[in-house]
Amino acid sequence: MKAKEIIDEVTMKRAVTRITYEIIERNKNLDNIVLAGIKTRGVYLARRIQERLQQLEGLEIPLGQLDIKPFRDDMKVEEDTTEMPVDITDKDVILVDDVLYTGRTIRAAIDNLVSLGRPARVSLAVLIDRGHRELPIRADYVGKNIPTSSIEEIVVEVTEVDGRDSVSIVDPS
Repeated sequence: MKAKEIIDEVTMKRAVTRITYEIIERNKNLDNIVLAGIKTRGVYLARRIQERLQQLEGLEIPLGQLDIKPFRDDMKVEEDTTEMPVDITDKDVILVDDVLYTGRTIRAAIDNLVSLGRPARVSLAVLIDRGHRELPIRADYVGKNIPTSSIEEIVVEVTEVDGRDSVSIVDPS
């Protein structure tokens, strides 16, 4: 099994900053935005975007944490640990995740969101888009497009969980 680091700490910080600037450019009313990080690493990436928005625009953007496990179609989990600090009805919700792959995690996240309220709009920010979609889902904000084969795995590490920031491609062969 070979792992190759493709994004280091500096490159990851740049990608998060670029996503943040794109959010600012594309959203006329930043006061209506709610960030929703998908557990686990999506929450930490969303928090970084939230911090950059605070630094750049002086705004306190609400940040929720979505637990998608109870909404997955391939597992049954009863406990939902979702935390949403505000009512998302009529808000522009930006889902944040680390890797976009088949689209099934995002579908589950959208199911969770609509169980909480009726957002005006939902968009998607991901650190890595690796392709191989099974559902018609695309990211609105992408840190980096990394084409992969279906046997490769993308491993995202964030300091808050893993002690370092990096993205690697793992080839099991």
